[in-house]
Amino acid sequence: MPEAQSLSVKRASVEFHDFASLGEPERAIAAYAEENERRGYLLRKHAPFLGLLSPFLEIGANAGHTSYLLANEFGADGFALDLSAGALRHGTALMDRWNLSRAPVRIAGDAANLPFRDGSLRLVAAFQMLTQFADIESIFVEVKRVLVPGGVFLFAEEPLRRLLSLRLYRAPYPRRMRAWERKLDAWGLLGFLVRDVIGAAQEESFGIRQNYRLSLKDWHRLVQKHFAAHEYEIFVSERGWAERMVKKLAIRLDPYGSAWRAARLLGGTLAAFCRKAGAPPADSPPLPFEACLRCPDCRAALARDAAGTLACRKCGGHFPNQGGVYTLLPAAERAELYPGDREDLIDFSFAGHAARLGEGWYEVEGVFGNKFRWIGPRATVRLARLRPEPQRLRLRGHAHENSFAQGQPVRVEISANGCKVCQAVLRRPGLFVLEADLPEAAEYRIEICASPSWQAPPDPRTLTVNLSMLRLISPEQNAPIPRTP
Repeated sequence: MPEAQSLSVKRASVEFHDFASLGEPERAIAAYAEENERRGYLLRKHAPFLGLLSPFLEIGANAGHTSYLLANEFGADGFALDLSAGALRHGTALMDRWNLSRAPVRIAGDAANLPFRDGSLRLVAAFQMLTQFADIESIFVEVKRVLVPGGVFLFAEEPLRRLLSLRLYRAPYPRRMRAWERKLDAWGLLGFLVRDVIGAAQEESFGIRQNYRLSLKDWHRLVQKHFAAHEYEIFVSERGWAERMVKKLAIRLDPYGSAWRAARLLGGTLAAFCRKAGAPPADSPPLPFEACLRCPDCRAALARDAAGTLACRKCGGHFPNQGGVYTLLPAAERAELYPGDREDLIDFSFAGHAARLGEGWYEVEGVFGNKFRWIGPRATVRLARLRPEPQRLRLRGHAHENSFAQGQPVRVEISANGCKVCQAVLRRPGLFVLEADLPEAAEYRIEICASPSWQAPPDPRTLTVNLSMLRLISPEQNAPIPRTP
């Protein structure tokens, strides 16, 4: 049985959502509002099947926007859980922008090892997140564990594997497409060429591994295996005239006039409402939220003190409320995913990072988790080795559209202690992640060289790319180095 999610993928997921969940606030908040409109419609349409919603849990909640929808529009009590504590903290911006009065309890945790007691929740919701796990069935098992008898698992916006595709390459989001890709996408032809779903290239290049192997039949088999009843909504891809024609013909040829055959051919997304076997308990007065939780290390009950800290009386674990978020992860994972401001890490969201910078850096810019610094043709940093195992450098950055205005790709070269360790060619604007194995040393002087240089008058600076994080990590066995975008 494959591991549900490796540590390298968890690390990439935390970094990506810390960075991207509200990195461009106006665009992100508009997208969250649009998603909530869709999801609110589904919740209202299937309200009789759902029944009581409290207490609820949203897994893979990102900034928690749909949990805020459940808490405010539907009056439910519950939890927003995501691996990224930074993404969850951005929920305060949503409350201010949308003038919300109620908030879910926000927990940084792992959907494959939920810090909740058996049979403690009436609803578990997941949107666009199950395909981030190599073993999706393990998430079904874990969700079923925490649901009360008769509780409902709602998952939606999960991709369906399409039959009609040559699967030649992973396509980026439209903002990063080349002109010919945009044209094929507008005609509805690009989906016949690409692997998986359009946009998967960005997450893959970041180190997030996607699992798009499940067809509609596979999802149905999983639901039937673990749940006693279900209701589905199928949304079939319909980009441009080509996909519209195939969809219309497939529905006409289906003996029941349903979208199942069209979904098999063209893919799309599935929303499923799945009820656990058994009779649900009667409604009862709400309990303190910690009554639903368990210790992520020893699985014993948690208590909450007057300061709001959660504590385990069995193993002595303490989990403070940090910026409105409880981090309920096993100790080893907490140390790796949330290392803090230390000598082997430069995260531009931490004030202390400047002490490790050398030459070639401009002032820090950005908002929320999207803090970055521009560099010119050359910049240096110092990173100290804190662990004995082999070390790998992980660098996160962004290539601006202006970098490609001269008709050349962007070239990034990285050296460590004078030895070249990475040479990359970036052919599209947008986020990128580079990794490189490092030679044995107690300390590393990292040099980053990038080209071409450009200026944006009246700004007098000479710019190449901007960077938001550099860190030393321990390479996992068989963990691939992200491909150059």
